[in-house]
Amino acid sequence: MSPRRIFLFGSFAACFGVGAIAFTVPSLAWSALPVGVLVLLGAYDMIQDKHAIRRNFPLAGRLRYVFESVRPELQQYFVESNASGRPFARDLRSLVYQRSKGETDTVPFGTEKDVYTVGYEWMNHSLLAKTAPKTPHRVTIGGPDCKKPYASSVLNVSAMSYGSLSRNAILALNRGAKEGGFAHNTGEGGLTPHHREGGGDLVWQVGTGYFGCRDDEGRFDPEKFRKRADDDQVKMIEIKLSQGAKPGHGGILPAAKVTPEIAKIRDVPIGKDVLSPPTHSAFSTPLELCAFVGKLRELSGGKPIGFKLCVGKRREFFAICKAMLESKIAPDFITVDGSEGGTGAAPLEFSNVLGTPLVEGLVFVHNALVGCGLRDRVKVIASGRVVTGFDIAHKLAIGADVCNSARAMMFALGCIQAQRCNTNDCPTGIATQDPELVAGLVVSDKAKRVKRYQAATVHAFDELLAAAGLDKPSDLRPWHVIRRTSPTESKHYGEMYTYLEPGELLRGDAPKSYARAWNAARADSFLSATSD
Repeated sequence: MSPRRIFLFGSFAACFGVGAIAFTVPSLAWSALPVGVLVLLGAYDMIQDKHAIRRNFPLAGRLRYVFESVRPELQQYFVESNASGRPFARDLRSLVYQRSKGETDTVPFGTEKDVYTVGYEWMNHSLLAKTAPKTPHRVTIGGPDCKKPYASSVLNVSAMSYGSLSRNAILALNRGAKEGGFAHNTGEGGLTPHHREGGGDLVWQVGTGYFGCRDDEGRFDPEKFRKRADDDQVKMIEIKLSQGAKPGHGGILPAAKVTPEIAKIRDVPIGKDVLSPPTHSAFSTPLELCAFVGKLRELSGGKPIGFKLCVGKRREFFAICKAMLESKIAPDFITVDGSEGGTGAAPLEFSNVLGTPLVEGLVFVHNALVGCGLRDRVKVIASGRVVTGFDIAHKLAIGADVCNSARAMMFALGCIQAQRCNTNDCPTGIATQDPELVAGLVVSDKAKRVKRYQAATVHAFDELLAAAGLDKPSDLRPWHVIRRTSPTESKHYGEMYTYLEPGELLRGDAPKSYARAWNAARADSFLSATSD
């Protein structure tokens, strides 16, 4: 029985009991007052549309505001965030809540962080500061072979599938994207009616399961892809090679979340876990990957095609770069997912110790493209714990062009980090397929919150850019972000990391840390060309 039904049944029983007592002993009629107040409060909780927890858990949901302040599982995130000089996790979530509700996010008394803590990061302002533009900056994604380039916001919704998220969560994200003018990545679960209903711009992610474009054997079906890619809402297509939270592991949708609708959309059986293969069947070599990129570009009518990965073996990414050069087919964008990225379900070890963190992965991918002369053709998207305007500036300064965010968008929807994503009983109705819980998430309200959060954060980024005296996002460079490396020393990112010159890999004079992997890479195979 759902909490809503329990409340209704309990209220009826309580009112009947108190009424019987009052009828039998008139002097105790006053006892009906507190019961009546509680019943009215619970009834109000059920009909209000601002708080999913209170809609789903009348009266009991009010205790959430007490419990969340002492949740032990957030303590490690507190420590990690403090070490980097950014706000605590709870404060980040509060920041998103404030922005999504249209509340002020200014703070009194100045910084409360210890600016001499190792790991503290900052940007330097300019005495020739500018005024932030009234219209947010856009970044055009689409190389020379792209017929339909896309003008992207600097902050978009990262990949989250229908199935992992509820129908109402997808509707709210997409409607928010439509109203705010930013893009919504479908996740590997594929295009669904709920993605299209809101009318927002879509990045269709094609994973190893080829959901929405697979044949009866689970292989890629070109004709099904062509029909879906022709949708005007689909602005870009992203091939998912790997995911930060579980690189080298296919997607996981627990059987409890596989409803008849999801089974039909994905062409999978009901009652079984949906486990995507760890690798693609449509290609197995770097050259074949490039050919697949070219094929999807042709089938889609010239829309931007890219791929997403968490950086693993450097040699393998260099192999893709060599294949781009040999085949003369390059993606329009590459999404770099950090190993710290979130997920609804992942094996513990994969989530904690596998894959390259975003900063190192982003710097490497940027360098690889610069070093082999491809950076001007390929845009780079950063995905992984992007929440604030400074996070956007930070990622763009060290190598990205655009950012995607999943965690913050879920906060904007009302996520309280209950960490029940993989159990189908998410209390906010976001990461569940339980209709009783999904009903608690009111689409119209949450769509506005997503829009407001994104707009406020992009505006904060634009103000930081202007304060640094810069005109556009592409003006950001590694030296614009400084990190304290000891209590008495600090370095900008250009000093902490090696940045390659254009064509440096092709000339054969790259640093040893890059040259070894570059020399071992081969365009026709992900295997090493040397004995390493």
